[in-house]
Amino acid sequence: MSKLVLAIAGIVLVGILVWWIWRLSSRRRELPCPVWLRWLVELDNPFTKTNRAAVIVGLLDLRPGMKALDAGCGPGRLTVPLARAAGPDGQVLAVDIQAGMLQRARERVAAAGVKNVQFLQAGLGEEKLPSGEFDRAVLVTVLGEIPDQAGAMRELAAALKPDGILSVTEVIFDPHFQRREAVVQLAEAAGFKENGFFGRRLAYTLHLKKSSASPVA
Repeated sequence: MSKLVLAIAGIVLVGILVWWIWRLSSRRRELPCPVWLRWLVELDNPFTKTNRAAVIVGLLDLRPGMKALDAGCGPGRLTVPLARAAGPDGQVLAVDIQAGMLQRARERVAAAGVKNVQFLQAGLGEEKLPSGEFDRAVLVTVLGEIPDQAGAMRELAAALKPDGILSVTEVIFDPHFQRREAVVQLAEAAGFKENGFFGRRLAYTLHLKKSSASPVA
């Protein structure tokens, strides 16, 4: 076996090891993507259409004048498309726990020239989101980073208007990947009902509708 093949195999094995360590550690404490790695999440994944910003926003039926929540916005990959879909009469609230990610999101928004975005530094589940304000919310490869997933899901439900839609996207390449069954179980406990499924088992977008009779509304 050549040295090159051995080197490639070693890199792959190290990558898998890091992936598992990060995944297991995230179950004990919050481990969001480091700010210095933001370039990795600024780009659409080339291996799956499910995680592309245009696809996620396109499925939302986000119409002009609506309010959208970009939960765990990171460097703002979806923030600008959401703002454009909501239009000047709509609004987007971009939320992230890391100041560095929010700063990058602000830069992207400023460069795009959109004026209908507000920012909030907060962790999901801290109960800092306004209640009953949003028509749509997106949670893209973020849920697995949150230790108190049940609390985060309840807060997202409370932030949505009755019949509002939460869009959850998960891709297997993410160390924090969450299975569809686990997401649905959390969502139903918070007062959501499954409203649509797009993609496949290992790369999907799940739409969850807040019931008008939600226990957290």
